[in-house]
Amino acid sequence: MASTITSLNRNTDFRRTYGRGKVYTSPALVTYVAKSSAGICRVGITTSKKIGNAVERNRSRRVIRAAFRAVLPQVEGKWDIVFVARNKTKYLKSTQLETIIFNHLKQAGVIHQ
Repeated sequence: MASTITSLNRNTDFRRTYGRGKVYTSPALVTYVAKSSAGICRVGITTSKKIGNAVERNRSRRVIRAAFRAVLPQVEGKWDIVFVARNKTKYLKSTQLETIIFNHLKQAGVIHQ
């Protein structure tokens, strides 16, 4: 069971997760999940300029981080997870994104219930 959020930092880690990971999509969020090569659970969040200005992109990242933090105690195993914000993300609250993240991670087998 994971307890803290460790960030994905290197571009190669992001690319590996995009290439080898499974993809789960919704209108508000895209989730890439792959087995971790580092032996720990790591998370990356990306927001493109299509989302909006810096304030909107930062808000999207903040909301995704808060939603994942609520789901984090249920995460089992060693995974690399990348969340890609979509245009609708900036309009949602973290509780709404929490259900989306939970469903994506459950489909991926990261959460067992």
